[in-house]
Amino acid sequence: MQDTGIPSWRIFALSDSGNLMPEPSAPRTAPPGRAGSSGPPATFPSSRVGGGSSYMEEMYFAWLENPQSVHKSWDSFFRKASEEASYGLAQPRPPSVVPESRPAASGRTKTSKLVEDHLIRGHHVAQLDPLGILDADLDSFVPSDLITTIDKLAFYDLQEADLDKEFQLPTTTFIGGSEHTLSLREIIRRLESTYCQHIGLEFMFINDVEQCQWIRQKFETPGVIPSILALLSPSRFEDFLARKWSSEKRFGLEGCEVMIPALKTIIDKSSEMGIENVILGMPHRGRLNVLANVIRKDLEQIFCQFDPKLEAGSGDVKYHLGMYHERINRVTNRNITLSLVANPSHLEAVDPVVQGKTKAEQFYRGDAQGKKVMSILVHGDAAFAGQGVVYETFHLSDLPSYTTNGTVHVVVNNQIGFTTDPRMARSSPYPTDVARVVNAPIFHVNADDPEAVIYVCSVAAEWRNTFNKDVVVDLVCYRRRGHNEMDEPMFTQPLMYKQIHRQVPVLKKYADKLIAEGTVTLQEFEEEIAKYDRICEEAYGRSKDKKILHIKHWLDSPWPGFFNVDGEPKSMTCPATGIPEDVLTHIGEVASSVPLEDFKIHTGLSRILRGREDMTRKRTVDWALAEYMAFGSLLKEGIHVRLSGQDVERGTFSHRHHVLHDQEVDRRTCVPMNHLWPDQAPYTVCNSSLSEYGVLGFELGYAMASPNALVLWEAQFGDFHNTAQCIIDQFISTGQAKWVRHNGIVLLLPHGMEGMGPEHSSARPERFLQMSNDDSDAYPAFTQDFEVRQLYDCNWIVILLPFRKPLIIFTPKSLLRHPEAKSSFDQWYQVWTSFQRVIPEDGAAVRAPEQVQRLIFCTGKVYYDLVKERSNQGLDEQVAITRLEQISPFPFDLIKQEAEKYPGAELVWCQEEHKNMGYYDYISPRFMTILGRARPIWYVGRDPAAAPATGNRNTHLVSLKKFLDTAFNLQAFDGKTF
Repeated sequence: MQDTGIPSWRIFALSDSGNLMPEPSAPRTAPPGRAGSSGPPATFPSSRVGGGSSYMEEMYFAWLENPQSVHKSWDSFFRKASEEASYGLAQPRPPSVVPESRPAASGRTKTSKLVEDHLIRGHHVAQLDPLGILDADLDSFVPSDLITTIDKLAFYDLQEADLDKEFQLPTTTFIGGSEHTLSLREIIRRLESTYCQHIGLEFMFINDVEQCQWIRQKFETPGVIPSILALLSPSRFEDFLARKWSSEKRFGLEGCEVMIPALKTIIDKSSEMGIENVILGMPHRGRLNVLANVIRKDLEQIFCQFDPKLEAGSGDVKYHLGMYHERINRVTNRNITLSLVANPSHLEAVDPVVQGKTKAEQFYRGDAQGKKVMSILVHGDAAFAGQGVVYETFHLSDLPSYTTNGTVHVVVNNQIGFTTDPRMARSSPYPTDVARVVNAPIFHVNADDPEAVIYVCSVAAEWRNTFNKDVVVDLVCYRRRGHNEMDEPMFTQPLMYKQIHRQVPVLKKYADKLIAEGTVTLQEFEEEIAKYDRICEEAYGRSKDKKILHIKHWLDSPWPGFFNVDGEPKSMTCPATGIPEDVLTHIGEVASSVPLEDFKIHTGLSRILRGREDMTRKRTVDWALAEYMAFGSLLKEGIHVRLSGQDVERGTFSHRHHVLHDQEVDRRTCVPMNHLWPDQAPYTVCNSSLSEYGVLGFELGYAMASPNALVLWEAQFGDFHNTAQCIIDQFISTGQAKWVRHNGIVLLLPHGMEGMGPEHSSARPERFLQMSNDDSDAYPAFTQDFEVRQLYDCNWIVILLPFRKPLIIFTPKSLLRHPEAKSSFDQWYQVWTSFQRVIPEDGAAVRAPEQVQRLIFCTGKVYYDLVKERSNQGLDEQVAITRLEQISPFPFDLIKQEAEKYPGAELVWCQEEHKNMGYYDYISPRFMTILGRARPIWYVGRDPAAAPATGNRNTHLVSLKKFLDTAFNLQAFDGKTF
């Protein structure tokens, strides 16, 4: 081998047949018809084996003269080679194309490499931009082996005379059909036609040969499905809206009208393969068009939302609303159910919600393989690349308790994000690169080629059904108007929008093509336009009827039989929830056992199970056993329970242990809760990925599917819910107000100030209380159904009720093992047979309430600190302590009773949280509404602070002692005014 001064392993990277490392890309010029290229034209002189003048030598000498004259990948390559040569090696000389010691590659090897290079990098030269001004991969350089036919010949050490010679085709390719040899000219033509035209394929990173070959066969031997009518309705729908409501925001689909036939193709093809239920999620762009032409919502229902007099029909703008519709699929003549999930302006926030709803629908149908229920997610290019929840959602796709067996992702690639150029919005070549983390194939397609789009979508639907894996369709398009119809895009993208203004709409472009081919006549085309326009005009006339406006038309998940026909609860009563003692005992016994034989558990866990057995025998329960009994009793009644989150199987604080692990057999587990009764409902407890945003969204969607299930998400620490704040703010707190969306999701948020630092203390109850919708100044009328009516009117809480509300529970940490934090069986089935909104004082102070000097109201863990301090100071008769178990909605009636019970007592609110956090700002005005200024309630707790807790243990204990001293200093408030 000649001494090039470059390590031998690098020389193989320069050969025409070696592939130890990808060769750097040379400056690329556009293939014929590709616009927007930059950089000097590349020429490829014929390479000669054994050295001599070659293209690579020219590159090398050019680099020596000016490193900036070559592409950055070559600059990096030559720079590294020179650095390595400096370690005692000979002065580097220009490397040859192949090492002298190796013979020139055979024709078959060259052909294999030619095919391989198109497979791997053909998408870089595909003509994807309908405007012809941008490169979809943000790079104006083309790989050196994919520029022009002449360049290809030089790169592979071939001559122009070889173009008409027959070459043996690799056995892995399908471009030859039944032929085993083709001329080199035809091989190049077919490869370019497949991989370098209006479809760009990224799939060779998939590490499954069968899957790669499946994709190759689909695209190397393709067919097309032309359809003019599929494009007509979305285009004319947008034109109609623009004529009628020119000054209204519509977030229209102009520039990507092909998305409608794309979605319809995916749905139709999936229906052919047995899918009965499709759940869609999408941002606002094109939503009205999807409602009209994919879901087939009545047009008058859409048009009436533009009437400002009828806007009271929903709590959100029309392009955020959802829909549920059962209909016949016209292509397959089969029943199909379509749901479009409501979504806020937070774009990708709906992604995990759709996945959770899909998973639930599959679960309730027994569809373990996803052959009946599937999801489709529509994305924008900037959001797909920029929103982290997209990545979180992808990472749920193959997890056993979260997989939906494949999702079809459709990216509406506007090549702009609001006003931001994609070159300033992402670092990856494509907006879709995040999908590569799960080996999802990515099909880029020029959205101005409807036939290519329809074929790609058909293949995507087949892929999902065949392999049960995600797939991405990237519709490279443009946005004809600004971010919305009122926005001026020329401020920031003048050159792009000059081209867009000249761009012929895809409907006209495609219609002209079909008319020229004789597929349709001009008269037939115009008649179809007139027909659709008449349909829109007639619906517009009907839209003025106020009777058509009803909330039921915008539900994305109706619960048949759960509500009355008008959407109201069937009753406003709260049934008793007590559990018979024999049921409690049975659940306790199972909770303390290992139902499987020959199952070896950890010795430490054996002590925990013995502790449960001892509590059951003594008829007491701590928090963990109480949770076990609550879940178990629901399972007995046929209620499915699902608990999800980080480390929930064991529990963050090693208290739950709902999944037992065999200490000697890998992955052998046991869930005793699923062994309670032969005909019980299933219990699902599953550790999640290390995600809050994605997983909480998933569980919210799961809870959306059915009212007859208990779905819980637990944060590892309550503090961490802030990473999922978008789901809490946009879906949980406001979902019913915006979208008439009842939901029974439960959030378990471990909370408590225990000296563990600012990130492991507070679940931020003040944030939830701030978002609660009960009025602090409105004194309610205490009617017979006040308790239930108050719950129905609020925006979150849930117990066993004829409606569903989200529930936020601030769960304990140290109280999990506190000896006083236990309850008796008696309280479960005799005393407390319904939720206790307030737990009054039951000690010595109750015997002479008129003698009580101070009544302390509190909630949570601080109660046990107060009880201990009261006992230490001997103030059991002078101080009463009342606990608020339901903070919001505020229990006005019971608080009033408690305050009146102790007429001579000062009222104190005590909390362990800082004054500007926790509950004080919420409860204070409500106490004033009940009692007025004549009887104030004083604050006792920590001073205001920026951080929720200290990280210093001693500081924590000092501040605890300080506010406890204040709480029981009966002279503390003398002489002060409210």
